[in-house]
Amino acid sequence: MVNNAHPGDFDHDAAHDLEARLLIIDDDPIVADSLAEFLQSEGYEVATAFNGAEALEALAEADAAGRAFNLALCDVSMPGMSGMEVLEHINRDHTDVVVCMITAYGAIESAVNAVRKGASDYLTKPVVDNELRMSLQRALRQQKLLAENRVLRGQLEDRFGLDNIVGADHRMLRTYDLIEAVAPSKTTVLMSGESGTGKSLIAHAIHQHSPRRDRPFVEISCGSIPETLLESELFGHVKGAFTGAHADKVGKFLAADGGTIFLDEINSASPGMQLKLLRVLQERRFEPVGATETVEVDVRVILATNQSLEELVAAGEFRQDLYYRINVVKIDLPPLRDRSGDIPLLAEHFISAHAREMNKQITGLTEEAMAALQRYSMPGNVRELSNIIERAVVLTRRPTIDVGDLPPHVVANKSALAPVSRAEHAGADDDAASWEPMPLQEALQEPERRILLKALRANNWNRQATADQLSINRTTLYKKMKAYGLDQHEH
Repeated sequence: MVNNAHPGDFDHDAAHDLEARLLIIDDDPIVADSLAEFLQSEGYEVATAFNGAEALEALAEADAAGRAFNLALCDVSMPGMSGMEVLEHINRDHTDVVVCMITAYGAIESAVNAVRKGASDYLTKPVVDNELRMSLQRALRQQKLLAENRVLRGQLEDRFGLDNIVGADHRMLRTYDLIEAVAPSKTTVLMSGESGTGKSLIAHAIHQHSPRRDRPFVEISCGSIPETLLESELFGHVKGAFTGAHADKVGKFLAADGGTIFLDEINSASPGMQLKLLRVLQERRFEPVGATETVEVDVRVILATNQSLEELVAAGEFRQDLYYRINVVKIDLPPLRDRSGDIPLLAEHFISAHAREMNKQITGLTEEAMAALQRYSMPGNVRELSNIIERAVVLTRRPTIDVGDLPPHVVANKSALAPVSRAEHAGADDDAASWEPMPLQEALQEPERRILLKALRANNWNRQATADQLSINRTTLYKKMKAYGLDQHEH
């Protein structure tokens, strides 16, 4: 039988943003009633169940009544159906309910199993009030995120699809091929490139196009976390492992179990951390800080560096064995200044995205504004271009972005190409007078466009047959068609 407690006053932070309905599942009535009394005072609407069967019945009844539980607080050790079995049922049949496990046994194996099976947290008896309070607050935030994720999941394919990695430069086309090739596997990927070149977007795209897309994607910047805390962030810790470790903490590797972990700025890892990472990459196992038991994980690892690891290895600042371990598939992302021909495509992409967000009608840039962007060295790469376009979309009062809408430092960059030498003039084409002027990038791309058009027509616009004939994959073909305006061609 389920014992329903009366709703408390919803004036505590834990229940501030949600109608927090909580089910306590414990075979000890004294423990269950004590927890219910405390949590009522915290502002939760509480029900109790004294075994697994009662709990599943209560969950089903609540769903049918349109008053589903947000949270469940479940004892691990119960007669009949165990807490772990209850957790599995909830994860399968009540996916919006966030579960926190409680047990008298504080072994790390139980904590790992609970987290692996979907528990949001893990507490040991006797439960400390403040730890329970914080755990449920985190669980409520997670429950809110689950609701948001139902909406966002449908947007992931759009956001991290290959169509959002914009560029017709041959190096970017090679990147699209690599993403498609490596995504289905567990292979470790190393990306190199300056800050702002899109390494995080590439990592997301690999995950989103992999069989792990429905599992966690966890990102951490190794350079932004103090060395003393990085080990705990990556591998977690047990209560009492160091000053301030008041409770067990799940690290990023375990949080990414079954999914993908993206380690950005791996070049900043200390020698000691490099050694620990080497073992994890080799064995997929580690010990949380302060623990003696080993945790095993199934995780795909993607890494990124904004410095040359080859140079760091040569200087003795990066482990050679770790470099060989992570350099399985390498993706080099060129700075935007080296592919300035992609700036018009990227600018168009960002104008469309930012204008849509701001509900404005912006058709493009003036020739002068585009020329200013292409003259600018763009030290912040793609990220900086996105910010420049966002600013322009905010400021402009016209349907077309003009020079005056760009930041002053972009417009002030008047650098031009170096003068042509006399020898180069002497070797100029005698038919120059009859040549129709056009940008060099456009002139170089026109022959490729004609080849694509002929191949598409020869194959009756069958993309797969055309890609096979040209020895490229369908994604690369589509990218080129889109870049050259052939995707909307009448055929």
